[in-house]
Amino acid sequence: MNLRFRNLLVRAKSLAAIALKKIQALYRIERDITAMTPEERHRIRGLRSKPLLEELRTWLYQHIPIVPPRSALGKAMNYADKQWPKLIVYLEDGRLRMDNNLVENAIRPFVIGRKNFLFCDTVAGANASANLYSLIETAKANGIEPYAYLRMVFTELPQ
Repeated sequence: MNLRFRNLLVRAKSLAAIALKKIQALYRIERDITAMTPEERHRIRGLRSKPLLEELRTWLYQHIPIVPPRSALGKAMNYADKQWPKLIVYLEDGRLRMDNNLVENAIRPFVIGRKNFLFCDTVAGANASANLYSLIETAKANGIEPYAYLRMVFTELPQ
């Protein structure tokens, strides 16, 4: 490995570590304010998160020009830059979450199921599978045990 490439790799790892530390600090704030009311979360985010996000934005502006845009770090930085207004919208309302992890986790079974739908013999079979996934995930999202819910639905529905 040539020395110039090695130095670039070390620099990219250092920059990625800096970005991760800044993001971790934002998640620590969110962990600290989880039990607060939406109004309190909004106020604390304005005091603590907003300055960190402004610092992260400045850091992005300073480093995007020196990171190769096709590198993994360059792609991540350019994505963050282009999506910035969407990334900081949670500052505006204490009811909003910082990320969409709950949604990502909820749709994961559908993504896995989508691959399985390819093996359904008919469109009706694929629709039935999708409907079942939807019922199961809706039950989970509402804190209901899916098997008990489906048993109740399929017992009561015919009546």
